[in-house]
Amino acid sequence: MKALTPITRDDLKSLALGVGILGTGGGTHPYLEFLNLEKLYEEGHTTTLLSPDDLEPDDLVAEVGFMGAPLVSKERLPDPEQILRPFRTMQEMTKRRFRAVMTSEIGGENGLLPFLVAALAGIPVLDADPRGRAFPEMQMSSFAIAGLPLFPVAVADIRHNEAIILRTQSAKWTERIGRQICIEVGARLATCRPPRTLRQIQEHALHGSVSRAIRLGAAVRQARIAHADPVETILAVEDGIELFRGKVSDVERRTTAGFVRGHASIDGTRQYERQRFEVDFQNEFTIGWIGEHLIATVPDLLCILDEVTGEAIGTETIRYGHRVAILSLPASPLLTTERALQTVGPRAFGYEFDFVSPHKR
Repeated sequence: MKALTPITRDDLKSLALGVGILGTGGGTHPYLEFLNLEKLYEEGHTTTLLSPDDLEPDDLVAEVGFMGAPLVSKERLPDPEQILRPFRTMQEMTKRRFRAVMTSEIGGENGLLPFLVAALAGIPVLDADPRGRAFPEMQMSSFAIAGLPLFPVAVADIRHNEAIILRTQSAKWTERIGRQICIEVGARLATCRPPRTLRQIQEHALHGSVSRAIRLGAAVRQARIAHADPVETILAVEDGIELFRGKVSDVERRTTAGFVRGHASIDGTRQYERQRFEVDFQNEFTIGWIGEHLIATVPDLLCILDEVTGEAIGTETIRYGHRVAILSLPASPLLTTERALQTVGPRAFGYEFDFVSPHKR
């Protein structure tokens, strides 16, 4: 048995901060999931982290995540038992005990969900994910980009309605069918996606995602203690680029078709005075521009943070008056290939232009 890394309550604080930043405005803020984990730890539960390098050839890993609109999560509190139900359904369906559980995306609340399952199921969390950030649709995953099936998928809502998407024509059809179920149950659905093998994880997952989020959150917390600029700390830790600083002057937001969609305008301060940054979002911030100049697009991470604390600001909470810093963090190379950009690039979101990045590659 390979050694597991214990996750302390202090690690959870750093993790919650880190996954918020990697959520690029979406995946909703993980504070409520953090409170759930705090309660589970108080009750005597613990969690551990497993490296992908320590998986055995016959191991299977569950992949869990919420599906829906971030705004709904503010009205419908997360329940650890809800996310555990599709996990158990998938385990019963495969007739296999999962070696570990991984997140469907390290960004936002989904970065904490596998820890809820791990605490209750008594298995470790895998230090990997298929996105390195948050995305709004299920097929926007390195596994699906690689051509791996996105079925079966087990889903459950808070009313104990459960279903299995047994087979689909394509990953996009899994998203379309799942989204319709999600809309019917109130835009909030717990899912367990197809279990992944050692080889699939070795070849197609982004390794070290959880450790990255903990490291990022810990650096920001330390910067606060030292009264240093947390934004500058994030830029240093993540090799990021500052795009803009300013005050939110306008927000247009709506929940439709199971997503939070909208647009925000930020008026510049400091060296950006007399400029305006515009940003679109579909659950996550997708593209940003100044005047007529496109600055950054998906799949790079477009992060809007509180300028003072470094706390992530979500698409469901961004509001007039927020003083923010806007950063770009580079996407994983797995997400920037020609094939990947067909699924996670600007055209996949309905735009008529190609991937634009401020990062040198």
